[in-house]
Amino acid sequence: MQFDRRTIKDRRQKPTPLLSKYTLWGRRRSFRRKEDRERGGYVDRYHPGILFLLILVAGLNILDAFFTLIILDHGGWELNPVVYSVINILGDNFWIWKFGLVSLSLVLLCLHSKFKVVKILIFFITTIYLGVLFYHIRIILNL
Repeated sequence: MQFDRRTIKDRRQKPTPLLSKYTLWGRRRSFRRKEDRERGGYVDRYHPGILFLLILVAGLNILDAFFTLIILDHGGWELNPVVYSVINILGDNFWIWKFGLVSLSLVLLCLHSKFKVVKILIFFITTIYLGVLFYHIRIILNL
């Protein structure tokens, strides 16, 4: 006699994929097993702290572009060679390219945020952007 006859397929046999039907409507927020938490993986919902940091980075990115335009208008120059090239091509509309590229990167970081290295990377990027923002403010105050 068999008591464990499942009529539906057990979804736990395979890990949660990066994108699935549960991405928007799922309930999985974390991993139950310690080894799963240490290994990392994909979940359906993300921690509000990660969302805060990613929105902070998006806002700092916009401020970075805005402050760059102010500094360029006052005779300054762009140190980043990639952004410098894009400014030469797109002019003052470079911020659209910059915002799109950073936003796409932030979405990818969010999807992979349960991996330890990505959490460290998110904190590192936030710290770098805060440093760049303070550097911009220092330059603008000396104009």
